[in-house]
Amino acid sequence: MAEVKPFRGVRYNESLVQEMSAVICPPYDVITPQLQEELYNRSTYNFIRLEHGRKLPQDSTVDNKYTRSASIIEEWLRKKVLITEEKPCIYLHDHHFLHMGRQYKRRCLIARIKLEDWHKNVIRPHEGTLVEPKNDRISLLWALGANTSPILAMFEDDKRYVSSLIDTQELGKPIVNIESYDTEAHRLWKISGDSIIKKLSGFFADKSLYIADGHHRYESSLIYQREQRAINAGAPEDAVFNYTLMSLVDFDDPGLLILPPHRLIRGMAPSKLEGLGEKLIAFFDIEELPLNLPDIWDRIDRLLADERDIRLFLFGLNDESLFLLTLRDFAAAEKMMPYFHSPLYKRLDVSIVDHVILEELLGLSSEDEVKISYNYDHRDTVKQVQKREHQLAFIISPINSRKIKDISDAGDRMPRKSTYFYPKMPSGLVLNRLV
Repeated sequence: MAEVKPFRGVRYNESLVQEMSAVICPPYDVITPQLQEELYNRSTYNFIRLEHGRKLPQDSTVDNKYTRSASIIEEWLRKKVLITEEKPCIYLHDHHFLHMGRQYKRRCLIARIKLEDWHKNVIRPHEGTLVEPKNDRISLLWALGANTSPILAMFEDDKRYVSSLIDTQELGKPIVNIESYDTEAHRLWKISGDSIIKKLSGFFADKSLYIADGHHRYESSLIYQREQRAINAGAPEDAVFNYTLMSLVDFDDPGLLILPPHRLIRGMAPSKLEGLGEKLIAFFDIEELPLNLPDIWDRIDRLLADERDIRLFLFGLNDESLFLLTLRDFAAAEKMMPYFHSPLYKRLDVSIVDHVILEELLGLSSEDEVKISYNYDHRDTVKQVQKREHQLAFIISPINSRKIKDISDAGDRMPRKSTYFYPKMPSGLVLNRLV
Protein backbone atom coordinates (compact mmCIF):
# COMPACT_ATOMS: atom_id res chain seq x y z
CA MET A 1 0.00 0.00 0.00
CA ALA A 2 1.79 3.20 1.12
CA GLU A 3 5.23 3.55 -0.44
CA VAL A 4 7.53 5.42 1.94
CA LYS A 5 11.00 6.27 0.69
CA PRO A 6 14.08 8.15 1.88
CA PHE A 7 15.10 11.20 -0.12
CA ARG A 8 17.89 13.73 -0.43
CA GLY A 9 16.28 16.60 1.41
CA VAL A 10 17.19 20.24 0.84
CA ARG A 11 17.88 22.19 4.03
CA TYR A 12 19.27 25.50 5.19
CA ASN A 13 23.06 25.58 5.46
CA GLU A 14 23.56 26.44 9.13
CA SER A 15 27.10 27.62 8.51
CA LEU A 16 25.52 30.52 6.57
CA VAL A 17 22.12 30.68 8.28
CA GLN A 18 22.98 30.44 11.94
CA GLU A 19 19.65 31.50 13.46
CA MET A 20 17.19 28.91 12.21
CA SER A 21 14.34 30.32 14.27
CA ALA A 22 14.51 33.43 12.07
CA VAL A 23 14.08 31.60 8.76
CA ILE A 24 11.35 28.99 9.19
CA CYS A 25 7.75 30.10 8.74
CA PRO A 26 4.20 28.73 9.04
CA PRO A 27 2.59 27.05 6.01
CA TYR A 28 0.88 29.28 3.47
CA ASP A 29 -2.69 28.76 4.67
CA VAL A 30 -2.26 30.52 8.02
CA ILE A 31 -0.12 33.45 6.85
CA THR A 32 -1.93 36.79 7.09
CA PRO A 33 -0.67 39.89 5.22
CA GLN A 34 0.59 41.29 8.51
CA LEU A 35 2.48 38.09 9.37
CA GLN A 36 3.87 37.95 5.84
CA GLU A 37 5.48 41.38 6.28
CA GLU A 38 6.81 40.42 9.69
CA LEU A 39 8.42 37.28 8.25
CA TYR A 40 9.95 39.19 5.34
CA ASN A 41 11.55 41.55 7.85
CA ARG A 42 12.68 38.80 10.20
CA SER A 43 15.47 37.58 7.92
CA THR A 44 16.71 38.00 4.35
CA TYR A 45 16.54 34.22 4.13
CA ASN A 46 13.14 33.68 5.70
CA PHE A 47 11.33 30.84 3.96
CA ILE A 48 8.28 33.04 3.40
CA ARG A 49 9.95 34.08 0.12
CA LEU A 50 9.45 30.54 -1.18
CA GLU A 51 6.34 29.40 0.69
CA HIS A 52 4.10 32.44 0.19
CA GLY A 53 5.80 35.33 -1.59
CA ARG A 54 4.46 38.87 -1.87
CA LYS A 55 2.05 39.93 -4.55
CA LEU A 56 2.96 43.26 -6.18
CA PRO A 57 0.71 45.70 -8.09
CA GLN A 58 2.84 45.39 -11.22
CA ASP A 59 2.78 41.56 -11.31
CA SER A 60 2.54 39.99 -14.75
CA THR A 61 2.70 36.54 -16.30
CA VAL A 62 6.50 36.78 -16.47
CA ASP A 63 7.14 38.56 -13.18
CA ASN A 64 5.01 37.49 -10.23
CA LYS A 65 5.29 35.90 -6.82
CA TYR A 66 5.88 32.45 -8.34
CA THR A 67 8.61 33.51 -10.76
CA ARG A 68 10.31 35.49 -7.99
CA SER A 69 10.21 32.46 -5.69
CA ALA A 70 11.72 30.38 -8.49
CA SER A 71 14.58 32.87 -8.88
CA ILE A 72 15.16 32.96 -5.13
CA ILE A 73 15.40 29.18 -4.71
CA GLU A 74 17.92 28.97 -7.55
CA GLU A 75 19.94 31.81 -6.03
CA TRP A 76 19.92 30.19 -2.58
CA LEU A 77 20.99 26.85 -4.05
CA ARG A 78 23.76 28.53 -6.04
CA LYS A 79 25.02 30.43 -2.99
CA LYS A 80 24.65 27.31 -0.83
CA VAL A 81 22.16 28.98 1.47
CA LEU A 82 20.23 25.78 0.77
CA ILE A 83 22.15 22.52 0.52
CA THR A 84 21.19 19.01 -0.56
CA GLU A 85 21.84 15.93 1.58
CA GLU A 86 24.60 13.71 0.26
CA LYS A 87 22.69 10.52 1.07
CA PRO A 88 18.96 9.77 1.00
CA CYS A 89 17.37 9.64 4.43
CA ILE A 90 14.14 9.78 6.39
CA TYR A 91 13.97 12.58 8.94
CA LEU A 92 12.78 12.27 12.52
CA HIS A 93 11.10 15.46 13.70
CA ASP A 94 10.19 16.26 17.30
CA HIS A 95 7.88 19.27 17.59
CA HIS A 96 7.67 20.65 21.14
CA PHE A 97 4.94 23.13 21.98
CA LEU A 98 2.83 24.59 24.75
CA HIS A 99 -0.97 24.64 24.83
CA MET A 100 -3.19 25.77 27.70
CA GLY A 101 -0.27 25.58 30.11
CA ARG A 102 0.68 22.01 29.14
CA GLN A 103 3.80 20.86 27.30
CA TYR A 104 3.44 18.52 24.31
CA LYS A 105 5.77 16.72 21.91
CA ARG A 106 4.58 15.50 18.51
CA ARG A 107 6.95 13.03 16.84
CA CYS A 108 6.85 12.55 13.06
CA LEU A 109 8.78 10.90 10.27
CA ILE A 110 9.39 13.10 7.22
CA ALA A 111 9.67 11.07 4.03
CA ARG A 112 8.91 10.94 0.33
CA ILE A 113 5.54 9.24 -0.28
CA LYS A 114 4.22 7.73 -3.51
CA LEU A 115 1.20 9.63 -4.80
CA GLU A 116 -1.95 7.53 -5.10
CA ASP A 117 -5.37 8.48 -6.43
CA TRP A 118 -8.09 8.69 -3.80
CA HIS A 119 -10.05 5.71 -5.11
CA LYS A 120 -7.19 3.34 -4.25
CA ASN A 121 -7.68 4.08 -0.52
CA VAL A 122 -3.94 4.11 0.09
CA ILE A 123 -3.96 7.81 0.96
CA ARG A 124 -7.25 8.82 2.56
CA PRO A 125 -8.75 12.30 3.03
CA HIS A 126 -11.09 13.52 5.75
CA GLU A 127 -12.02 17.02 4.50
CA GLY A 128 -13.02 18.66 1.23
CA THR A 129 -11.00 21.23 -0.71
CA LEU A 130 -11.44 24.51 -2.58
CA VAL A 131 -10.20 25.41 -6.06
CA GLU A 132 -8.30 28.62 -5.27
CA PRO A 133 -5.79 27.21 -2.75
CA LYS A 134 -5.08 24.28 -5.09
CA ASN A 135 -4.38 26.62 -8.00
CA ASP A 136 -1.94 28.54 -5.82
CA ARG A 137 -0.04 25.40 -4.77
CA ILE A 138 0.03 24.01 -8.33
CA SER A 139 1.53 27.26 -9.59
CA LEU A 140 4.17 27.08 -6.88
CA LEU A 141 4.98 23.44 -7.69
CA TRP A 142 5.58 24.33 -11.32
CA ALA A 143 7.66 27.38 -10.43
CA LEU A 144 9.89 25.77 -7.80
CA GLY A 145 9.85 22.12 -8.72
CA ALA A 146 9.72 21.36 -5.01
CA ASN A 147 7.41 20.54 -2.11
CA THR A 148 7.98 23.40 0.30
CA SER A 149 6.06 22.02 3.27
CA PRO A 150 5.14 18.46 4.23
CA ILE A 151 1.60 17.16 4.34
CA LEU A 152 0.73 15.86 7.81
CA ALA A 153 -0.64 12.30 7.63
CA MET A 154 -1.57 9.79 10.31
CA PHE A 155 -0.85 6.07 10.43
CA GLU A 156 -1.96 3.11 12.54
CA ASP A 157 0.63 1.45 14.78
CA ASP A 158 -1.20 -0.37 17.57
CA LYS A 159 1.88 -2.40 18.46
CA ARG A 160 4.11 0.70 18.55
CA TYR A 161 6.51 -0.87 16.06
CA VAL A 162 7.81 2.43 14.66
CA SER A 163 8.41 4.08 18.02
CA SER A 164 10.12 0.93 19.34
CA LEU A 165 12.31 0.80 16.25
CA ILE A 166 13.35 4.42 16.65
CA ASP A 167 14.07 3.86 20.34
CA THR A 168 16.76 1.35 19.33
CA GLN A 169 18.64 4.00 17.34
CA GLU A 170 21.52 6.12 18.57
CA LEU A 171 20.17 9.40 17.30
CA GLY A 172 23.05 11.58 18.45
CA LYS A 173 22.99 15.34 18.08
CA PRO A 174 20.09 16.72 16.00
CA ILE A 175 21.00 18.28 12.66
CA VAL A 176 18.48 21.06 13.38
CA ASN A 177 17.78 22.39 16.86
CA ILE A 178 15.44 25.36 17.07
CA GLU A 179 14.41 26.91 20.37
CA SER A 180 11.84 29.54 21.24
CA TYR A 181 10.16 29.93 17.87
CA ASP A 182 6.70 31.21 18.82
CA THR A 183 6.92 29.19 22.08
CA GLU A 184 7.76 26.12 20.01
CA ALA A 185 10.91 24.03 19.60
CA HIS A 186 12.05 21.69 16.85
CA ARG A 187 14.57 18.84 16.72
CA LEU A 188 15.45 17.14 13.44
CA TRP A 189 17.56 14.00 12.99
CA LYS A 190 18.59 12.03 9.91
CA ILE A 191 17.79 8.32 9.70
CA SER A 192 19.90 6.88 6.91
CA GLY A 193 20.92 3.34 7.89
CA ASP A 194 19.96 0.82 5.22
CA SER A 195 18.53 -1.63 7.76
CA ILE A 196 16.19 0.76 9.55
CA ILE A 197 15.11 2.40 6.27
CA LYS A 198 14.16 -1.04 4.96
CA LYS A 199 12.23 -1.85 8.14
CA LEU A 200 10.36 1.45 8.10
CA SER A 201 9.46 1.13 4.42
CA GLY A 202 8.35 -2.45 5.03
CA PHE A 203 6.13 -1.41 7.90
CA PHE A 204 4.23 1.11 5.78
CA ALA A 205 3.92 -1.23 2.79
CA ASP A 206 0.62 -2.63 4.10
CA LYS A 207 -0.67 0.56 5.69
CA SER A 208 -2.98 3.35 4.58
CA LEU A 209 -2.12 6.95 5.39
CA TYR A 210 -4.78 9.41 6.55
CA ILE A 211 -4.28 13.06 5.70
CA ALA A 212 -4.58 15.27 8.76
CA ASP A 213 -3.46 18.62 7.35
CA GLY A 214 -2.60 19.38 3.75
CA HIS A 215 -5.52 18.20 1.58
CA HIS A 216 -4.99 21.09 -0.87
CA ARG A 217 -1.28 20.30 -1.13
CA TYR A 218 -1.99 16.62 -1.79
CA GLU A 219 -4.59 17.26 -4.48
CA SER A 220 -2.25 19.83 -6.05
CA SER A 221 0.47 17.19 -6.16
CA LEU A 222 -1.91 14.77 -7.89
CA ILE A 223 -2.70 17.37 -10.56
CA TYR A 224 1.00 18.18 -10.97
CA GLN A 225 1.70 14.46 -11.36
CA ARG A 226 -0.93 14.09 -14.10
CA GLU A 227 0.43 17.10 -15.95
CA GLN A 228 3.99 15.80 -15.73
CA ARG A 229 2.94 12.35 -16.94
CA ALA A 230 1.30 13.94 -19.98
CA ILE A 231 4.55 15.73 -20.80
CA ASN A 232 6.87 12.85 -19.88
CA ALA A 233 5.13 9.84 -21.38
CA GLY A 234 7.00 6.66 -20.56
CA ALA A 235 8.65 8.08 -17.43
CA PRO A 236 9.50 5.37 -14.88
CA GLU A 237 7.31 4.73 -11.83
CA ASP A 238 10.03 6.11 -9.56
CA ALA A 239 10.07 9.49 -11.34
CA VAL A 240 10.22 12.23 -8.70
CA PHE A 241 6.89 13.77 -9.77
CA ASN A 242 5.16 10.56 -8.65
CA TYR A 243 5.98 11.41 -5.03
CA THR A 244 5.24 14.10 -2.50
CA LEU A 245 6.55 15.17 0.91
CA MET A 246 4.79 13.95 4.04
CA SER A 247 5.22 14.11 7.78
CA LEU A 248 3.87 10.89 9.31
CA VAL A 249 2.48 10.72 12.83
CA ASP A 250 1.02 7.83 14.82
CA PHE A 251 -2.74 8.10 15.47
CA ASP A 252 -1.96 7.63 19.16
CA ASP A 253 0.94 10.06 19.41
CA PRO A 254 0.43 12.05 22.64
CA GLY A 255 1.32 15.27 20.81
CA LEU A 256 -1.34 14.86 18.11
CA LEU A 257 -3.55 17.71 19.30
CA ILE A 258 -6.75 18.43 17.37
CA LEU A 259 -8.60 21.64 18.18
CA PRO A 260 -12.24 22.27 17.19
CA PRO A 261 -12.84 25.24 14.87
CA HIS A 262 -15.68 27.08 16.60
CA ARG A 263 -17.98 28.99 14.23
CA LEU A 264 -18.37 32.77 14.39
CA ILE A 265 -21.08 34.47 12.33
CA ARG A 266 -21.37 38.12 11.31
CA GLY A 267 -23.01 40.24 8.64
CA MET A 268 -26.43 38.61 8.95
CA ALA A 269 -29.64 40.58 8.54
CA PRO A 270 -31.34 40.96 11.96
CA SER A 271 -34.52 39.51 10.46
CA LYS A 272 -32.77 36.18 9.99
CA LEU A 273 -31.96 36.00 13.70
CA GLU A 274 -35.52 36.64 14.81
CA GLY A 275 -37.15 33.58 16.32
CA LEU A 276 -33.96 31.49 16.24
CA GLY A 277 -34.57 30.27 19.79
CA GLU A 278 -38.04 29.01 18.89
CA LYS A 279 -36.72 27.25 15.78
CA LEU A 280 -34.01 25.49 17.79
CA ILE A 281 -36.57 24.10 20.26
CA ALA A 282 -37.95 21.87 17.49
CA PHE A 283 -34.66 19.95 17.37
CA PHE A 284 -32.80 20.55 20.61
CA ASP A 285 -33.22 20.43 24.34
CA ILE A 286 -31.96 23.85 25.43
CA GLU A 287 -30.39 24.74 28.77
CA GLU A 288 -29.37 28.29 29.63
CA LEU A 289 -26.03 28.60 31.45
CA PRO A 290 -25.25 32.07 32.85
CA LEU A 291 -21.68 33.18 32.17
CA ASN A 292 -21.29 34.35 35.76
CA LEU A 293 -21.43 30.80 37.14
CA PRO A 294 -18.13 30.25 39.02
CA ASP A 295 -17.34 26.96 37.23
CA ILE A 296 -18.86 27.81 33.85
CA TRP A 297 -15.81 27.02 31.69
CA ASP A 298 -14.99 23.77 33.51
CA ARG A 299 -18.60 22.76 33.07
CA ILE A 300 -18.48 23.55 29.37
CA ASP A 301 -15.33 21.47 28.94
CA ARG A 302 -16.92 18.50 30.72
CA LEU A 303 -20.09 18.68 28.65
CA LEU A 304 -18.20 18.93 25.36
CA ALA A 305 -16.03 15.96 26.29
CA ASP A 306 -19.09 13.77 26.96
CA GLU A 307 -19.75 11.86 23.73
CA ARG A 308 -22.99 10.21 24.84
CA ASP A 309 -25.07 12.99 23.27
CA ILE A 310 -24.73 15.31 20.29
CA ARG A 311 -24.37 18.74 21.86
CA LEU A 312 -22.90 22.16 21.25
CA PHE A 313 -23.07 25.66 22.72
CA LEU A 314 -24.57 28.80 21.25
CA PHE A 315 -23.77 32.34 22.35
CA GLY A 316 -25.43 35.49 21.07
CA LEU A 317 -29.10 35.11 21.93
CA ASN A 318 -28.37 37.41 24.87
CA ASP A 319 -25.26 38.88 26.49
CA GLU A 320 -25.41 36.99 29.77
CA SER A 321 -25.70 33.31 28.92
CA LEU A 322 -24.47 30.43 26.86
CA PHE A 323 -27.10 28.01 25.61
CA LEU A 324 -26.40 24.28 25.68
CA LEU A 325 -28.05 22.63 22.68
CA THR A 326 -28.51 18.86 22.99
CA LEU A 327 -29.92 17.25 19.86
CA ARG A 328 -33.25 15.60 20.63
CA ASP A 329 -34.64 14.75 17.20
CA PHE A 330 -31.83 13.15 15.21
CA ALA A 331 -34.19 11.73 12.59
CA ALA A 332 -35.45 15.21 11.72
CA ALA A 333 -31.92 16.64 11.67
CA GLU A 334 -30.70 13.80 9.47
CA LYS A 335 -33.26 14.68 6.79
CA MET A 336 -31.70 18.14 6.50
CA MET A 337 -28.31 16.77 5.44
CA PRO A 338 -27.22 15.51 2.03
CA TYR A 339 -28.43 11.91 1.71
CA PHE A 340 -25.09 10.55 0.50
CA HIS A 341 -23.22 11.24 3.73
CA SER A 342 -22.50 8.45 6.19
CA PRO A 343 -24.27 8.06 9.57
CA LEU A 344 -20.96 9.03 11.22
CA TYR A 345 -20.91 12.32 9.32
CA LYS A 346 -24.50 13.11 10.25
CA ARG A 347 -23.79 12.68 13.96
CA LEU A 348 -20.97 15.23 14.05
CA ASP A 349 -21.86 18.41 15.91
CA VAL A 350 -20.10 20.41 13.21
CA SER A 351 -22.41 18.81 10.62
CA ILE A 352 -25.42 19.74 12.76
CA VAL A 353 -24.23 23.36 12.94
CA ASP A 354 -23.40 23.70 9.25
CA HIS A 355 -26.40 21.90 7.75
CA VAL A 356 -29.23 22.15 10.27
CA ILE A 357 -28.65 25.51 11.97
CA LEU A 358 -26.79 27.63 9.42
CA GLU A 359 -28.31 26.31 6.19
CA GLU A 360 -31.80 25.25 7.22
CA LEU A 361 -32.82 27.28 10.27
CA LEU A 362 -31.01 30.50 9.35
CA GLY A 363 -31.36 30.05 5.61
CA LEU A 364 -27.77 30.92 4.82
CA SER A 365 -26.54 30.23 1.32
CA SER A 366 -23.56 31.03 -0.85
CA GLU A 367 -25.43 34.11 -2.13
CA ASP A 368 -25.63 35.63 1.35
CA GLU A 369 -22.95 38.14 2.22
CA VAL A 370 -22.38 36.37 5.49
CA LYS A 371 -18.92 35.92 6.84
CA ILE A 372 -18.11 32.77 8.77
CA SER A 373 -14.82 32.78 10.63
CA TYR A 374 -13.18 30.26 12.92
CA ASN A 375 -11.65 30.44 16.36
CA TYR A 376 -9.93 27.66 18.30
CA ASP A 377 -10.32 29.10 21.81
CA HIS A 378 -13.88 28.87 23.15
CA ARG A 379 -13.43 31.73 25.63
CA ASP A 380 -12.13 34.06 22.96
CA THR A 381 -14.94 32.92 20.67
CA VAL A 382 -17.48 34.21 23.18
CA LYS A 383 -15.53 37.45 23.63
CA GLN A 384 -15.75 38.12 19.89
CA VAL A 385 -19.53 38.26 20.20
CA GLN A 386 -19.43 40.25 23.43
CA LYS A 387 -17.31 42.87 21.65
CA ARG A 388 -19.90 43.00 18.85
CA GLU A 389 -17.35 41.84 16.29
CA HIS A 390 -19.65 38.90 15.51
CA GLN A 391 -23.33 38.15 16.05
CA LEU A 392 -23.34 34.46 16.94
CA ALA A 393 -20.86 31.89 18.17
CA PHE A 394 -21.20 28.12 17.97
CA ILE A 395 -18.85 26.20 20.25
CA ILE A 396 -18.28 22.61 19.14
CA SER A 397 -16.62 19.56 20.65
CA PRO A 398 -13.06 18.46 19.91
CA ILE A 399 -12.79 15.36 17.75
CA ASN A 400 -10.27 12.57 18.26
CA SER A 401 -8.05 11.04 15.60
CA ARG A 402 -9.91 7.70 15.68
CA LYS A 403 -13.20 9.29 14.71
CA ILE A 404 -11.44 10.97 11.79
CA LYS A 405 -10.15 7.55 10.74
CA ASP A 406 -13.62 6.03 11.00
CA ILE A 407 -15.11 8.72 8.75
CA SER A 408 -12.30 8.29 6.21
CA ASP A 409 -12.74 4.51 6.28
CA ALA A 410 -16.45 5.04 5.57
CA GLY A 411 -15.43 6.82 2.37
CA ASP A 412 -16.73 10.14 3.64
CA ARG A 413 -15.30 13.59 4.27
CA MET A 414 -16.11 15.88 7.17
CA PRO A 415 -17.36 19.43 6.59
CA ARG A 416 -14.63 21.90 5.75
CA LYS A 417 -12.91 23.43 8.77
CA SER A 418 -13.86 20.57 11.08
CA THR A 419 -10.39 20.06 12.51
CA TYR A 420 -7.32 22.09 13.34
CA PHE A 421 -4.17 20.09 13.99
CA TYR A 422 -2.29 22.29 16.40
CA PRO A 423 0.29 23.59 15.90
CA LYS A 424 0.95 23.70 12.19
CA MET A 425 4.23 22.14 11.16
CA PRO A 426 6.59 24.88 9.93
CA SER A 427 7.83 25.28 6.40
CA GLY A 428 11.56 25.50 5.84
CA LEU A 429 12.87 22.56 7.86
CA VAL A 430 13.36 20.42 4.75
CA LEU A 431 12.27 20.55 1.08
CA ASN A 432 11.62 17.78 -1.41
CA ARG A 433 12.90 18.70 -4.87
CA LEU A 434 10.97 17.35 -7.86
CA VAL A 435 13.57 18.14 -10.51
